[in-house]
Amino acid sequence: MSEDVAFVQVVDASGLTCPLPILRAKKALATIQSGEVLKIITTDRNAIRDFQAFSKQTHNPLLSQEETESGAVHYLQRR
Repeated sequence: MSEDVAFVQVVDASGLTCPLPILRAKKALATIQSGEVLKIITTDRNAIRDFQAFSKQTHNPLLSQEETESGAVHYLQRR
């Protein structure tokens, strides 16, 4: 699915641990328009769960998550 997701900004949170990937994504979300999508790259093994919880709490749709060799890629849409 990720190949079909059009994103407007990339947040590279590689090497960062909770809560920094979430904080970087939150800051980036504030700079984009409603309906636009962030691509977030993480290496924290808990990031998949963290972004699922963040999406539920903020009502920003989590369009896709993919595990990679080094971590995960998340696609988060601003509500």
